[in-house]
Amino acid sequence: MTTGETVDVVWSGAWVAERLGVGLVGDEELDDLLGLALRRNPRRAHLLVSNVLGKHVPQSPAVVYGAGFGLGERVRELLGDAAAARAVVLGYAETATGLGHSVADGVGLAPYLHSTRRPVEGVERAGGFEESHSHATSHLLLPEDAALLAGRGPLVLVDDEFSTGNTILNTIRNLHERYPRERYVIVALVDMRSPQDRARLTDFAREIGARVDLVALASGTVRLPEGVLEKGQALVAEFEATGGSAAAPAGAAGPGSADEAPGALPGAGAADAAAPVRVDLGWPAGVPDGGRHGFTPAHREQLEAALPRMAARVAEALGERATATPPRVLVLGFEELMYAPLRLGTALELLLDADVRYSTTTRSPVLAVDDPGYAIRSRLVFPAHDDPADGPGERYAYNVAGAGFDAVVAVVDSAADTPRLHAPDGLLAQLAAHIPHVVLAVVPSYVPERAFMLPEPLRGPAFSSYA
Repeated sequence: MTTGETVDVVWSGAWVAERLGVGLVGDEELDDLLGLALRRNPRRAHLLVSNVLGKHVPQSPAVVYGAGFGLGERVRELLGDAAAARAVVLGYAETATGLGHSVADGVGLAPYLHSTRRPVEGVERAGGFEESHSHATSHLLLPEDAALLAGRGPLVLVDDEFSTGNTILNTIRNLHERYPRERYVIVALVDMRSPQDRARLTDFAREIGARVDLVALASGTVRLPEGVLEKGQALVAEFEATGGSAAAPAGAAGPGSADEAPGALPGAGAADAAAPVRVDLGWPAGVPDGGRHGFTPAHREQLEAALPRMAARVAEALGERATATPPRVLVLGFEELMYAPLRLGTALELLLDADVRYSTTTRSPVLAVDDPGYAIRSRLVFPAHDDPADGPGERYAYNVAGAGFDAVVAVVDSAADTPRLHAPDGLLAQLAAHIPHVVLAVVPSYVPERAFMLPEPLRGPAFSSYA
């Protein structure tokens, strides 16, 4: 390329926009923050695919963590130091568990809790809620200490996108009935509400007699033509019928070949793939693996102190299989376990002379199309490996195969380190079929020694007790 020559970058939502007429209208940053894909979901045709969330699109860990931390700093500035010191941050599973945790770090001394889809034996359920548009709708709240939700300080609710606001507003409504507060802050990477939904938030705040603010990186709306759901479903069906949902990486056999099943990439699950190297992280005793039961400022301090040592162990394990400085490394988290692998990724990024990226596996079924104008270029399909309460099913890793990674560090919690993880069709085999060097790091699953429960389960049309 000659000096001064420009390269045209295709927006990763162009494919969907051209075929369905879906578009983003609003701040100019939206195209950088979001791409578009098609859901395999009867409730909603499109999926806004974040480029800075670290879920579907591998991204620099520093960029992902910085986005959430920066939002947290804005919340602290909005609240003031005194109010921020009394705040509690609540994130939403699956996609916003790491984002919410990063926001809590930016706020400063705020404890953190995230909803979960994993019941934990022996832990009382404080409540739950339904997310109507999601593929997996039921959420639980499992705080180790009920006082975490009972305080009077500001409550900061974090999700990756604010589309209609139904889930968050129903959460606030039900919590406010039992523990009224004067202040709520809603945080999202993007605010994509319609004008009607924006007015609804204003009315809602007036109704409950509290101040409700919103903080986001960018805002706008999604343009949805009439009949987009039916058209999107038809397009998904057309591509899956021909194997198009299994778009192959460059240089591999094309989708729909006789040797591959729909949804599987060529060579995935190869029997002769090398076994992964298991690394003992030396995770600090007593520090939770995330915010499922609450994560305190004291936990944060312990984890920060241990990160350089744990990253050094991962780097040593990578050196055993590749070189001392692999040129392109993916740190791959696991569903709700987003924050621990993200922080390992930020530490590795400082330690290694390498291009480190971060993303996580997901429950979310999305069509994959190998086109530069589409946000999900490839997908790996593998069985759930953490004995989920809703039974077995498919899980996915997007934009991993064909992305040119030389090594991958798969980070799971101990509850997910099961025979299915190591099975011939499991996640590790799928990764090994496409990435030369696989390292497995297992974080101990945290289970509280004692379980606390709110005085009564939270109830309501969008908040169920799961009794």
